[in-house]
Amino acid sequence: MVERVKTGIPGFDEILNGGIPKRNVVLLSGGPGTGKTIMASQFLWNGLQMGEPGVYVALEEHPVQVRVNMKQFGWDVKQYEQQGVFAVVDAFTGGIGEAAKREKYVVKDPTDVGELVDVLRTALKDVNAMRVVIDSVSTLYLTKPSVARSVIMSLKKVLSGTGTTSILVSQVSVTERGFGGPGVEHAADGIVRLDLDEVDGELIRSVIVWKMRGTSHSLKRHPFEITDKGIVIYPDKVVKTRGVVG
Repeated sequence: MVERVKTGIPGFDEILNGGIPKRNVVLLSGGPGTGKTIMASQFLWNGLQMGEPGVYVALEEHPVQVRVNMKQFGWDVKQYEQQGVFAVVDAFTGGIGEAAKREKYVVKDPTDVGELVDVLRTALKDVNAMRVVIDSVSTLYLTKPSVARSVIMSLKKVLSGTGTTSILVSQVSVTERGFGGPGVEHAADGIVRLDLDEVDGELIRSVIVWKMRGTSHSLKRHPFEITDKGIVIYPDKVVKTRGVVG
């Protein structure tokens, strides 16, 4: 029996046949505005509700903004940080600014993957993390695509080695059908793609699981919505180019 981690995201565990296999490193890719950060944050928040500590690595936004964004959905992580079961790793500010000085886990040089791994390892150990989100890994190799695979592999060693189940957010352009860089797809255990497409004159959000090691999964493209409580996926519906079919 495969040990699974329930995401708690409505509809997502259904299309994964029960959840993400434990220790998997999942690439969550998509274009701007597709809901990647919301989905990743929801995964962490639901983990906290299930008693599973988590770590959020902020590479593209100020840690303060990360907390504000989560709070908009009613996910207030401050109490969990105080309890020592949740941590935000600041890999954005470089420790510059008043707010940054109050952060506990700071990567002084966000482009230094070795330093990021060290700070991440400390945070994982301190909170005894079971879930991790890195948002976004693309930032680490955007200027040097040739190092993409080695970056993912270094992160994967730490994440899998500590027994965590992780989501690595990956940015792709709207027109790009890939998942975020050469070699990245092969290094990840799972790939989930979020899209925002025009179907019959309206924008439809959809999710498709391209691969997931250790489990069978839906091979269909399912619609989802972003509500005030987070993402809701409709596993019984399929998005086709000519519209959503029930």
